[in-house]
Amino acid sequence: MKHEKSCGALVLREDHGADYILMIRHRRGGHRSFPKGHMEAGETEVMTAIREVYEETAVRIHIRSNFRATVHYMPMPGVKKEVVYFLTRTEQKQIRPREGEIAEVEWVPLAAAESSLTHENDKTVLRAAMRKIAAEKRAKERAAAQASREREKADRNGEKKT
Repeated sequence: MKHEKSCGALVLREDHGADYILMIRHRRGGHRSFPKGHMEAGETEVMTAIREVYEETAVRIHIRSNFRATVHYMPMPGVKKEVVYFLTRTEQKQIRPREGEIAEVEWVPLAAAESSLTHENDKTVLRAAMRKIAAEKRAKERAAAQASREREKADRNGEKKT
């Protein structure tokens, strides 16, 4: 059995309060997915994801999230493939498909992303990323609420002292 490993990223961008996700459509097969590609010798998973996103879409990314999702599948008989995905955000709006391999690169509204994907593995990764984003948002909201309560308490205590 031959083993292959690829890495890629779910790249999000906010525009006027709405979130978009970067997707590619392959020339061969026409399926929609996230940018990814094979690891090269000496690369880490993160290095591969950054390189592949740039090569396929012309979008530069920095991976800061601790989100990491792995899928396994058999693209053809005798070949087992592992794909590692990371989650990141960018401010870059301009995109360009890699000539020859990528038919189209697009910013898809996040609300329409799952129905735009071709493969169930990609949909599973997207749902996991959305759970991570929702959990991070809830944590930020809790922290902001706690900070607000502490400020109010400090203000009240300050008033009592005078």
